[in-house]
Amino acid sequence: MLLVLCVDLDDDLGRKTGVETPVVGREAVEAAAVRLATADPEDSDVNVLFEGLHIAEDITDETVEVAAVTGVDGNDVAANRAVGEEVDRVLAGLETAEDVRAIVVTDGAQDESVVPVIRSRVPIAGVRRVVVRQAQDLESMYYTIKQVLDDPETRGTLLVPLGILLLIYPLTILVDLLGYPGTVFGVVSGLLGLYVLARAFGVGEWLDEAVVRTREALFTGRVTLVTYLVAGALLLVGGVNGVQTLETVQADATEPLGALTVIAALLSGAIAWFAAAGLTSSLGRVTDEYLAGEFEWHYLNAPFYVLSIAVVLHAVSQFFLGAPYADVSYVALMLAAGTVLGVASTLTFAVAESWSERRAGAAG
Repeated sequence: MLLVLCVDLDDDLGRKTGVETPVVGREAVEAAAVRLATADPEDSDVNVLFEGLHIAEDITDETVEVAAVTGVDGNDVAANRAVGEEVDRVLAGLETAEDVRAIVVTDGAQDESVVPVIRSRVPIAGVRRVVVRQAQDLESMYYTIKQVLDDPETRGTLLVPLGILLLIYPLTILVDLLGYPGTVFGVVSGLLGLYVLARAFGVGEWLDEAVVRTREALFTGRVTLVTYLVAGALLLVGGVNGVQTLETVQADATEPLGALTVIAALLSGAIAWFAAAGLTSSLGRVTDEYLAGEFEWHYLNAPFYVLSIAVVLHAVSQFFLGAPYADVSYVALMLAAGTVLGVASTLTFAVAESWSERRAGAAG
C-alpha cells in the first residue's frame, strides 16, 4: 500500500481553516485543500494538498491512500515531533495487511527537515517538492541561508572573514584624519562589518543570556551582582593607575624604556587594584554559594590565590623598575611568601573539607 503524505510543517491548514489534523482520505484532503485555498489562495500548502491528490490519481496499479499531517508554528523541533505523532495516528488507522510505503509531498526544503522523522516510522518511496514556478528555489535559498546563520560552526567559518574584509576599508579611513567623500561609505561598511562579526560570534545570544542572568541575580538577591560591578570599577581604576605609573616612569627615564620595564610599570600601578577586584569578586561568589547551601571549603582558596599572585607580581615589577628595596633577596622572599600562602591555603581547606565530609558521614 502506498501512503501519500502531504506535510504542512507550520500548520497553516489548522491555523487558517480550523480543520482538525491529521486529515485522511481523498475526499477529506480535497475538502481541506479547498478550505485552505479559500482562506488564503497564496499559501503554498494549497499546492501541496492538490499535488498529493494528483499523485494519488496517477497511481492505478496499487492501493493508495492520501493524508495531510501538520506540525506547529514557530518551533522546528516541536513541529517535527507533532508531525511524527500525526503520522503514527495515520498509520494506526490504516486498515491493510500490506506493507505500507510513503511518498512525502512538501513545499520546500524547510518542510523536508521532517523526512527523517517520517522515515523512522514508515519506509519512504519518494519525496516530491512542490513550488510555484515563478518563485522556484526562493524558499529553499532562504531556508539554506537561515541554516547557515543559525549554525555556530558554519557562521564562524563564513562570516568572520567576511566581517574582517568589511572592516578593512573603514580602518584605513580612520587613519586619514582629513577625511573625504568616501567616509560615509566607510562608516556604513564598518557598521556592517561589526554586525557580521557580532552575528558570527553569537554576541546577540550572549547578551540575551547576560540579561537573563542579571535579572535572576536581581530578583534572587545574589551578592555577586554587586561585587562584580565593584570589581569592574576596581579593574578600570587599576588600568588607569597603571598607565599613570608608566607615564611617571617614562618622565623620569633618561632613555627609552624596554618592553620589560613598560610591563613592570603597568603592573606596579595596577596590581593592587587588580588584586582588590579579584578579592571582591571571589568573596562575593563564596557568599552566594554559602547562602545557596552549596558552599565547599575549597572555594575559599580563590582569595588566597589572588593574594599570592598579587604579592609575586608586585615584587617582580618592583625589581624590574629598580626600586631601592626591591633587590634579589626581597624578590626571593616575596616569591617564597606567595608560594607558602597558596600551598598553605590549599592544604588547610582540603583538610577542612575532608573533616567536614567525615563528620557528615558519621552523622548520616
